[in-house]
Amino acid sequence: MEIESQEELAERLAEKSLAGLTVQGLPITADLSRIKVTDAVFIGCTFPSLAAEAALVRRGAHVVPVADWVPYPTHPARLYTAADLTAGFAEGGFAGMYDTRVYRHFVAEGGPNAGVREALAQRLHDHGIDNALHDALAAISPRRRIGIMGGHAEVRGSDAYRMAAAIGHALAGHGRLVLTGGGPGVMEAANLGSYLAAHPAAVLDEAIGRLAAEPDFHAHDPYTKVALHVLAEFPAADPWAGGLSVPTWLYGHEPANVFAGQIAKYFSNAIREDVILKAARGGIVFAPGRAGTVQEVFQAATKTYYATDGESGPFVFLGRRFWTEELPVTELLRTLLGGAALAELVHVTDDVNEALAILCN
Repeated sequence: MEIESQEELAERLAEKSLAGLTVQGLPITADLSRIKVTDAVFIGCTFPSLAAEAALVRRGAHVVPVADWVPYPTHPARLYTAADLTAGFAEGGFAGMYDTRVYRHFVAEGGPNAGVREALAQRLHDHGIDNALHDALAAISPRRRIGIMGGHAEVRGSDAYRMAAAIGHALAGHGRLVLTGGGPGVMEAANLGSYLAAHPAAVLDEAIGRLAAEPDFHAHDPYTKVALHVLAEFPAADPWAGGLSVPTWLYGHEPANVFAGQIAKYFSNAIREDVILKAARGGIVFAPGRAGTVQEVFQAATKTYYATDGESGPFVFLGRRFWTEELPVTELLRTLLGGAALAELVHVTDDVNEALAILCN
């Protein structure tokens, strides 16, 4: 019922009918005067003229127009890629990237407290990402989707960074989809490991060493530049290489994580957090992290307790001392989950191989 590519549109036009269908985010250049359009919905499409739009409405179609005052698509038909988000870096550095331009617009319009026009455009955009993500994940078993959560401030080359990269590498090697929040730190490491899954561990170690030359994400330009160099040195034919990331423009001051193959970027952080945990039904790895990671721990536990998104995979906490002494949440989590079956989902380890065995069992 949804048309999201020019190829799909051409097939329907050959059948002379768009009646009852939804066309999303496409430029409409064909003559539709002889095409049935009753109850067709055109969302975020562009037309040759206002007269062409009006003619469709007169013939029974519904048109949700493009919000042409914003620098982003109001109904994207697909997920983003690293190339989409970093477009403009070669010419204008971090400040010239699409990702940064959208973030500046977001801040200028009030951030999460935007006025009604901007808020409507953002919601339309996020709905488009929702729809594209649903389509993209449809062919991937929920049990094969593994979330990796952890601190955004973890510097490149640290022990926690290397551990997250190693588990991302191993999980992808076992046919799992690695899913992160799309930021720097542990999230970048996990997507990097997944991106280089077709290469031996020595290549991953070399890539981390090169990235570690620019460890601080606050130095936006060199941090992003070295990541793009690593990406270019190891091109991947698989569009899912690197897995999935789900970032947000609420934290748009952080450089884009370029190692995820598919990127579902949202304006709403609340929707984004829910989407990450809903998608990661095969289990979640929690690397060391602070407030944001702890929030995700208990939000995930709530979903598991009430079974709102179906059966839950295991929770694997990497870093025994951190999770049992520095931030001792695991025993509380077991208590909250209650019952032997749910409490047994909680595991604490320092061993990547043990974590892998739990998740891929």
